[in-house]
Amino acid sequence: MKKERKLRLAFERVKHNFPQIERQAAVSRVRSLWHSEGSIRNQLRQLGNLPLADFSDGQEVYAQYAALLDDVSRRVLEQYNRKNGTNYSFDTVVSGNRSEYLRSGILSVLLSNHIPGMVREEFRRLLPRFPQDEYPEARRQKRMFYLHLGDTNTGKTYQALLRLRQSRSGIYLAPLRILALENYERLNAEGVPCSLLTGEEEARVPGSKHLCCTVEKADLGGKYDVAVIDEVQLLADSQRGDAWTRAILGLPCPEIHLCGALLVKEQLTTMIRDCGDEYEFKAYTRLVPLQMEYTPVHLNHVGKGDALVAFSKGAVLALSRYLSQLGIRSSVIYGDLPPEVRRGQYDAFIRGKNPVLVATDAIGMGVNLPIRRLIFTELEKFDGESRRPLTSQEIKQIAGRAGRIGIYEVGYVACLDERIPLVEEKLSAEDEPIEQAVVGPSESILQITLLPLREKLALWSTEPEALPYYRKKDVNNELFLLDLLEPYHLPEQIQWRLMRVPFSPGNSVLLSQFSDYAHACFAADAKRLEKPVPEGQSCQQLETYYQQVDLYYSFSKALDLPIDEQWVLGTRDRVSARIRSALEKLRWSGAPDATHRRKR
Repeated sequence: MKKERKLRLAFERVKHNFPQIERQAAVSRVRSLWHSEGSIRNQLRQLGNLPLADFSDGQEVYAQYAALLDDVSRRVLEQYNRKNGTNYSFDTVVSGNRSEYLRSGILSVLLSNHIPGMVREEFRRLLPRFPQDEYPEARRQKRMFYLHLGDTNTGKTYQALLRLRQSRSGIYLAPLRILALENYERLNAEGVPCSLLTGEEEARVPGSKHLCCTVEKADLGGKYDVAVIDEVQLLADSQRGDAWTRAILGLPCPEIHLCGALLVKEQLTTMIRDCGDEYEFKAYTRLVPLQMEYTPVHLNHVGKGDALVAFSKGAVLALSRYLSQLGIRSSVIYGDLPPEVRRGQYDAFIRGKNPVLVATDAIGMGVNLPIRRLIFTELEKFDGESRRPLTSQEIKQIAGRAGRIGIYEVGYVACLDERIPLVEEKLSAEDEPIEQAVVGPSESILQITLLPLREKLALWSTEPEALPYYRKKDVNNELFLLDLLEPYHLPEQIQWRLMRVPFSPGNSVLLSQFSDYAHACFAADAKRLEKPVPEGQSCQQLETYYQQVDLYYSFSKALDLPIDEQWVLGTRDRVSARIRSALEKLRWSGAPDATHRRKR
């Protein structure tokens, strides 16, 4: 107290050497607690704003305040070290950060400058500088890539899968769960024992040496003679692209077939050369030409083989309901439909039971359907951030579904309005090439113990890539989930698994279920998760319930918890049947009798 009193008096003497207006401002600013770090920093800032060089007393008081600040800050750092089991040195933390320390305090410098600097050093030590170096097993192997690139609906994936069927062992990596399921069933039907693995299901076939899985589930430790990676242009997707990049760089497989759009060619060849591997390229062009229809299509004139494309679930159901009021049956496809229901909708269209298909742009990927005419109902889409025009590649991907090889000699493309010249222009436009592949964080990040996983991941996302043709993935969803898990103080290995559980955090029901599971498992130490129950029987409620069953399965798998697999399979079948029924009621409610309509 005596020291602080002497310091206060010295401070007052210094103030009297300055003009009255400055003295009054200074007096009003020093009325605070003298022993707190923040208060002392305030005094230093006040003194730093005065011309102390003209007064030896002022310089002496400034030095005394600086010494007092260091003393208090050392005690603050000691308390932090005791609380967190760390051993940070005051001199090391402040070194090189003196001005920031005087401005913000010791803990701010520690957490914002010193520790992040140490973590960056750990990044450089533990994480490979170049993405391809993260996969030493693949780098030890000489790999041959076959690039099947070109237009939609040209047999690219078909040709690659022929080679997969001929191999002693192989893996097919799909962009969608339904494509993995479709090829799993096809291979088994053709006498090639094949297993299935996605984030939501697993089917192991005894003796199988082939596997169909979603690209995120690729096991880089598996040994296969042939690999097929589908829709490789998605390596540029900001949220999922890292799964394709990982598979291309990391599969230790001697023969790899890449199927996708031509605009990804230069990016792929650059990555392959970096890996020291070789490639062959085959371009695919359409055998069935596309023909534009310049007259706008009226909905009451759609017929067998027509597919209408919209860009939201609501728009798809509204179109289907309107067609039903005209007496026209249609199959519907949108993202929330379970694969069993989606496949049933495909089959009804293929068999002609439902002559018309109404779908989102999901039909642009993978499944080949007997579409005679593709009709754009709109040319803009909401991409999660804003509503924007369709790109030339998106229009090509969707329009290219018209004109199935072996069924039609021509594929037709039309619009509901008069904008078909815009579609034609984009179909003939040269696509902007993909210039960057997306990379995700390595699991090696868990070896760094200086920061919580969330802060390490956020810091990793701001670090630039060493090569210009790679960029970091968007980790906002992961950071959001780690924020949600923070109260449970889970081991980082568990956090890492849970942030990769496949579900939509934008669905409040699923997000609440995820949070409840985290709380139940780690607050109450539960050994088995509770099964979800449906909230209602509407189509949307049933679709959400199906996703809840998927989350029950995926969360349990992530933590190796017991799963009632028979219940999962049975519930999925029952819910899918109810969704089909609800969908029919939803589309045909209020529709007139078709026979009566024709008589009119």
